[in-house]
Amino acid sequence: MTDVALTSGSARAHAAAKEVGAPDRIVSLQGDAPFIPAETIAALIERLRSTGTPVATPVYQLDWERLDRLREHKQVAPFSGTTCLRDKRGRALWFSKTILPALRGEERLRRAKLSPVWQHLGLYGYSCEALDWFVAQEEGEYETLEGLEQLRFLENGWPIETVPVAPPEHALSGIDTPEDLAIAEKAIAKLGDPFPV
Repeated sequence: MTDVALTSGSARAHAAAKEVGAPDRIVSLQGDAPFIPAETIAALIERLRSTGTPVATPVYQLDWERLDRLREHKQVAPFSGTTCLRDKRGRALWFSKTILPALRGEERLRRAKLSPVWQHLGLYGYSCEALDWFVAQEEGEYETLEGLEQLRFLENGWPIETVPVAPPEHALSGIDTPEDLAIAEKAIAKLGDPFPV
C-alpha cells in the first residue's frame, strides 16, 4: 500500500500516516509479528498518551524456558528475535539481534523465576514529529549492522520508552525466515489463529 522503495516499517508507517492526515501519534504493527495481542497494543497507546514520549515499544521479560528456546532458535536463525537492554526508568539502552546481556554466573541467576533478558515485540508507537525526523535521516551505522531501524533513534539520542507486557501466548519472536514461518504455521495449527475472522 506504500511505495516499494521504502525500506523500513517506520518509513512505511510515516507514509501511511501522511496519507490519512498525519495524526499526533502513530502505531506501527510490523507484518512479521502477527501474534501481538490487543492488550499489548492498548498498553502501548496508553503509554504514548500518558507520557508524551516520542517513541515507545513493548518488551517482555523472558523466563528461562523461553530464553533457552530463543538460544536454540538462534542456532538456525541468528537474526530472528531481538533483545533489549533497559535503564532503571524503563528507557531502552540498546536493541540487538544478539542475546543481551551476556550472563556471567548464570547458574546462580537461574534460581530466579525470570531471566534478566528482555525481548522486543515488533510493534512501535511514535509521535508524528519523531517519524518526520526518522525519514529525513540517513540510516545509522549500527542500524545497518544490526538491521534494526529503532537504532537510528538511539544513535541520535532520541529516547525510546519500553512498555513491559505479558509474554505472548504464541512463543515466536517474529517471522523473519522460512524456518520462522514454519514455526508460526505449527503454532496456529496447535493454538489456533490468534485473530480469527
